[in-house]
Parts: sequence; C-alpha cells; structure tokens
Amino acid sequence: MYDKIADYFKVLSDPNRLKIVELLLKGETCGCTLIDKLPITQPTLSYHLSLLANSGLAKTKRDGNKIEHFINREKLDEMINYLQDLKTMEAEACNL
Repeated sequence: MYDKIADYFKVLSDPNRLKIVELLLKGETCGCTLIDKLPITQPTLSYHLSLLANSGLAKTKRDGNKIEHFINREKLDEMINYLQDLKTMEAEACNL
C-alpha cells in the first residue's frame, strides 16, 4: 500500500501534472484542448499524460481518432483516505 500511495504522490509532484489533473477534473478530456491551456509542448503533454495513466491516476478511452483522458477518482479517494487516516493518527497521538 505504501509504495502505491508514494507513487501517486510522486506523479503529482510536478506542477504541470497538477494542472492537468485539475483540467481533467473540470471536464477537459482531449490532449488537443489541454495543450491550449498549458505552457508546455505536445510531446511534454503526452509524457505527463502517460505518467498519469501508468500510475493509474488517469484512464484513457479511444473515441475515433481522439484519445480521451479521465481522472481515476478511485485513486484520488485512496490518497484522500490515506491523508485522512494520517490526520486521525496525529489527533489520537495528541490526545494520549
């Protein structure tokens, strides 16, 4: 479990990937629309999307010639639950 959570955080440690995640969560799905909203080149965008997909944080779906990208909300929930568990541990330790 720790390796998987650590990998998620590593993937999200890049500011451009954080922006990509935000855009995907807001409904942008195609690289052709993402590229217009980011200060990066198309090959760099492909690299970032590949890292997100390989980690499991993003999913892809082919729609004709387009590849649509989506955030895997289950993986985000895993990260959120882990952080909430950490916060609970801290609160319990303070109450000892």
